[in-house]
Amino acid sequence: MLAKYHIEYTVRLGKHDQMHHIKTDDPVACEEYLMELLDRGFHIKQILHEGVALPPVESDRMIKTAAGLLAARKICQCLNIKPEEEKYRFGFSA
Repeated sequence: MLAKYHIEYTVRLGKHDQMHHIKTDDPVACEEYLMELLDRGFHIKQILHEGVALPPVESDRMIKTAAGLLAARKICQCLNIKPEEEKYRFGFSA
């Protein structure tokens, strides 16, 4: 059975890229994993939904959401504030 979401990404080791992937049925877990990939600077190759590559508009939306989650997390860490305050002051939290 195919997982609903499948992310393919590469990790650079020396001069070579090593392909990795993650599969999940949960769209929120997919966005959280994308957030971790963005934070670590890995190269996201493609996002598949039920075995078919997402259209660029949809994959961009998922990556934009993940970037917002990452920004919110970093702001909370750096300013030592709660997510509620971050949302009020900066508007990133979901």
